[in-house]
Amino acid sequence: MRELRVYLVAGIVALFLLTAVVYYAQQRVGLVAVIRIKGYILTSDTADYYHSLIRSASENGRVRAVVVVIDSFGGYSNYVEQLYLSLKHLNERKPVVALAVNALSGGYYICAAASYIFAHSTSFVGAVGVISTAPPLLVPSEVVLETGPYKHTGFSRLLFFSNLSHALDAFLSAIEEGRGSRLKASKDELSRGLVYLGTEALKLGLVDEIGTFDQALEKAVQRAGLAIYRVVELNEEGGAQKSVYSWSNLTVNLLESLHPPPAIYYAYVPAPTLAREQPLQQAGPSTGGGKVVVDLSHGNMVSWWSLDALLAELAQRNVTAGFIDTWSGVEEELRNATCLVVGAPAKPYSEAEGRRVEEFVKNGGVLLLLFDPSYEYLGTQGLLNFVVAPINSLASRFGITFAYGFLYSEDDYYGIYRNVYARKFANSTLFEGVKELVFFTAAPVRSRYAVAWTPNTTYSSAAEAEGEYAVVALARVGNGTVVAVGDITVFSEPYCRVADNSVFISNLAELIANVMKTLQAHARSELTLERPSLPVGTVKVYEARDDGMVYEVKWVKVSENEVFVEYPTHTVRYYYGERGSLRGWEADGTSCVYDNPLPEPPFPLRNGDSWSYSTNFTLADSSGRYRGWLEGFERVAGFERVKALDGREYFCAKIEVRVAESIIYGEYRFTSVREGYYLLSSETGTVKQEISVAQGYDTEVLRMSRKSLILKQVLKPGS
Repeated sequence: MRELRVYLVAGIVALFLLTAVVYYAQQRVGLVAVIRIKGYILTSDTADYYHSLIRSASENGRVRAVVVVIDSFGGYSNYVEQLYLSLKHLNERKPVVALAVNALSGGYYICAAASYIFAHSTSFVGAVGVISTAPPLLVPSEVVLETGPYKHTGFSRLLFFSNLSHALDAFLSAIEEGRGSRLKASKDELSRGLVYLGTEALKLGLVDEIGTFDQALEKAVQRAGLAIYRVVELNEEGGAQKSVYSWSNLTVNLLESLHPPPAIYYAYVPAPTLAREQPLQQAGPSTGGGKVVVDLSHGNMVSWWSLDALLAELAQRNVTAGFIDTWSGVEEELRNATCLVVGAPAKPYSEAEGRRVEEFVKNGGVLLLLFDPSYEYLGTQGLLNFVVAPINSLASRFGITFAYGFLYSEDDYYGIYRNVYARKFANSTLFEGVKELVFFTAAPVRSRYAVAWTPNTTYSSAAEAEGEYAVVALARVGNGTVVAVGDITVFSEPYCRVADNSVFISNLAELIANVMKTLQAHARSELTLERPSLPVGTVKVYEARDDGMVYEVKWVKVSENEVFVEYPTHTVRYYYGERGSLRGWEADGTSCVYDNPLPEPPFPLRNGDSWSYSTNFTLADSSGRYRGWLEGFERVAGFERVKALDGREYFCAKIEVRVAESIIYGEYRFTSVREGYYLLSSETGTVKQEISVAQGYDTEVLRMSRKSLILKQVLKPGS
């Protein structure tokens, strides 16, 4: 019996030992799940798919550790936070090791939930921060009604800056919690949104080790205490659900279609993908005295909306404004204007255009130069190239240039880092009652005429240097004034109401309204030029030059309505109607008839006079009839005495001219632009002419040439 008890006890002990061994062996045997998160997380389907993988790993008792391979630039904030919290909960139950192939913005947010993070030496890590699409403006409807001012938009446009700051704080808190004492980077450093290589991220404590997937797998096995394990790819088991969105096809329009504004993203979006069309709100020319001319002829990205606050202040002072989309129209309106607004042009100003603006300013006008480095005012090409050359083609004539990049501060800002303050001002009426201004994504203004500066803790995104930057310049040029501002957003609602912005805008409107109305007095003088009156039978001979070739041109007045011009290679007959208007011409089998005859100059001519014209025309030759369009602008630029080749001097009006023609031939649109001047005398008509000609089709210039004429001899009947 005693021996039986011994055997029984021995059996119980053996059974206990066997159970312990089996239990211990089971604890050291299991699965290591691999979850691969790739691409942007922008849709609920994508987020739900990855969430289901995390839940599967959590609920499967055989899964003892998880390796998360992240190759993502983040995504919609709610989805990113959902995955972060799910992975964090999983890490509390089972070891989670992350491999950051590329973990930017929300991609790194998800990484922060892991207990240990690997990266490759050249992995992209970081880009900590938030982007958003701002709340829209409410356009009210009488059919769809709402009970509060933010019922449709959800947020105040100004207070939304604070919402972004709260989202950034949540991101930073997740990093601090996950990394703990291993984190070496400060909040300020992380808030800059920089992208780090894996080796840099290691030094900053954003990752734990530079390594491969196999090393990440070994670390997960080690942390789970597994002796025997099998790797299982959860994506493959569940059927891979990859994001269809990448940085190459991501645009703001796409983001808005997926998540209507306002929306917040923990995402890294490269600058070129931010492209979005910005519609221009254009208005026709205004009439009335003391008007402001807003130039739209150079692809200017400004509208009534973007200048709303300034235009409202001007209207209160009975100053009207007109938006003009042709340069000829701008020149014509400048005759009676007090201010020219040039905002965010996309095309540079020519030498002749620059001279005209300079003349306007010297004669007492105000030139308001506006530039803004944000996308809405640059367009896609501007965003890619930091285009400021078009505005500087004009601004540089007055000792002012707008610099590349935008201003920002990490210490002293309104809402977000690129809304900078200006608190230092020169002694000027522009800043009466102004203590501080806020500029929303502003460009630095370089000029010895600078009058407003940011604090010395401000940075330029292009210079990457800390310092005091000018944002406004004020120059006195001749009898006029030039004002340059490196921000356009400040002139619209609700941004015009921040700090003392509205006071500054009111002062600017006052300056424009009070400008001395001397433009006409300076532009005109007592000198006039009467209409030439040449008798029938008059013959003029000119010396012509055409790209180096020299030849004679013979001009004959056949009748009061016809002029014959003979060139070495061809002849042309011009036909005139009432008051000297040109009806058409014929040249060796080719004829042209204008729908509206081209007017002669408005005699008597005075300095500063200008006139424009436009018409369709029909061109016919042996091959058929073709329709075209002509537009011209001419202006008296002054008077001077000109000596002809026969030694005689003539008192002439110098008339600057620009004529653009286009004609449709099949699928092509052929164009010709003539630009230059001619010198006109009452005694003998044209004495001298200098013209450049650009010919091409569509927007491509095929040939450039220069042509000149000078009077050599004039023979009048009876002389």
